[in-house]
Amino acid sequence: MSNKMHIKLNVNGKDEEFLAEPRELLIYTLRERLNITGPHIGCETSHCGACTVTIDGKSVKSCTMFAAQADGKEITTIEGIGGPDDLHPLQAAFKEHHGLQCGYCTPGMITRATKLLEENPNPTEEEIRFGMAGNICRCTGYQNIIKSIQAAAAEMSAAKEAAE
Repeated sequence: MSNKMHIKLNVNGKDEEFLAEPRELLIYTLRERLNITGPHIGCETSHCGACTVTIDGKSVKSCTMFAAQADGKEITTIEGIGGPDDLHPLQAAFKEHHGLQCGYCTPGMITRATKLLEENPNPTEEEIRFGMAGNICRCTGYQNIIKSIQAAAAEMSAAKEAAE
């Protein structure tokens, strides 16, 4: 008798179905099973945020969630936010304002920042720092991350105003 569970996910707009053990963590499902390597394995305790994804509209750290808990859910990773030929404003801002150094935390940072700007399109520096507190960077000192998020917020607001 198999202990595996039938799991259905929608990841970055693509339906996925597979069998998994109940103890399989979502980060391993994404990286090892589905070959979605943007979310990184950092601390495996939910402290660093390198594994941050969006699940049904909420920021979630995928290292402490079982794949079975995500069954039937819609997941967005950095790969679903933008790509090399079509950068999301946050990705472009991180590049332009040096919001990354080694890049290890960047996918989780941008994924969380995307959700932050959906929740608050014009955050203050204090609101950005509070909203990003669950994502740790060991390289940048955060100032350029904050500048990147502020720049993206301004660009996204200007684009929204121009469209209206």
